[in-house]
Amino acid sequence: MKILTVTDIRGLIHIISLENFFKRVISALEEDFGRWSEFILSPRHGTYYPDGVIELMPCADRQHYAFKYVNGYPGNPLKGKLNVVAIGVLSDADSGYPLMISEMTLLTAFRTAATGILAAKYLAREEAKALAIIGTGAQAEFQVLAFAGFFQLEEVRFFDTDPQAMVKFSRNLAEQKIRLIPCDSIVEAVRDADIVITATAAKKRQSLFEIEDITPGAYILAMGGDSPGKTELSAEFLKQVRLVVEYKPQSLIEGEVQQCPAGLIYAELWELVCKNKPGRRNNREITLFDSVGFALEDYSILRVVYELAKEYQLGTESDLIPELNDPKNLFGLLDL
Repeated sequence: MKILTVTDIRGLIHIISLENFFKRVISALEEDFGRWSEFILSPRHGTYYPDGVIELMPCADRQHYAFKYVNGYPGNPLKGKLNVVAIGVLSDADSGYPLMISEMTLLTAFRTAATGILAAKYLAREEAKALAIIGTGAQAEFQVLAFAGFFQLEEVRFFDTDPQAMVKFSRNLAEQKIRLIPCDSIVEAVRDADIVITATAAKKRQSLFEIEDITPGAYILAMGGDSPGKTELSAEFLKQVRLVVEYKPQSLIEGEVQQCPAGLIYAELWELVCKNKPGRRNNREITLFDSVGFALEDYSILRVVYELAKEYQLGTESDLIPELNDPKNLFGLLDL
C-alpha cells in the first residue's frame, strides 16, 4: 500500500507542473461526472461540534472505493492551524484492500478549484476576462490559478476582511501575468466581473452582495457555504440566477440552497456534463454553481494521484496490511 505525503504531492506538482495537474484532474472529473450512474453515492457524514465539523466522505464504483476524512474549523487560523485538513484513502473494490493513503489538504484545494472549472465550462462565458474573489484564505490562489489556466484572465479583483490575507494573496500571485487589484469592499470587487468566486469561512448566514451588484452574464462560483447554517448569499438572490449543484441530497443540507425549495435547482452538474440539460442559455444570464464539495470529486483526484504516483514512483510502500502465507493464521503473525 502506498502512502503519499505532502512532500510527495509537492514533488508531483513540480514534476508535471501545476497547469498539467489541473488539466489531468479536470479531465478525470468530467469523465467521472459523465458516468454518474455507475457510482454508489451518498451525502457526507458530518459530526458537528461548537467550533466546527469533522466529516467522512465516501464514494465507490465497481473498481474502487474512496473516502476522505476532512474537518472544517473556521476559528483554527487564529490558533495557527488550518481551517481545513484532510486525509484520503483509495481501495481496490474486488478485495477491499487499501491501495493508497494520501494527504488531501492540498488535494482538496486542487479538486475544489478543478470542479469549479468543470462547472464553468458549461456556465461561464468563454470570453471571460475579469475575475473577482471574495475571501483570500487558503483556497484563493488555487482558484485563481485554475481559472487563469482555462480563461484569458486579464485582471483579478479581490477582497478579504483580513488585510494580511490580502497581502499574502498578492505576494503568492505576484509573478503571474494578471493584474491584481485589491479592493476596499465586496461591491467594488464584484462590479463588472465576468467570474465571481465567494470563498469566505465565517460560520454564519451572510448576504455578500445583491443581484444588482453583479454584471449580466456573470458566472458565480459560491463555495463558502458548506455546512448547515452557513451561507453567503440570500434566498432572494438565488431566485434570480440559474442554479446548479453537485448532488441535491447533500446541497440541500449544507449549500446555499439549504435556504430554498429543491424545485429552485436547475440541474446537478452531471446533467450538464452528460448533455441531459443545457448550461448557459445566453450571454446575459447570471449562472451560479453552488459548490459544497462532493465525494465523487475526491474519488477522481485520488485515482489520478494513484496513477501518477505509480508512473513517477512516488510515495512509500508500507506494511500496514499483514502479508500471510496462510490467510487464516493471523495469530501466527505475532510469532510468540
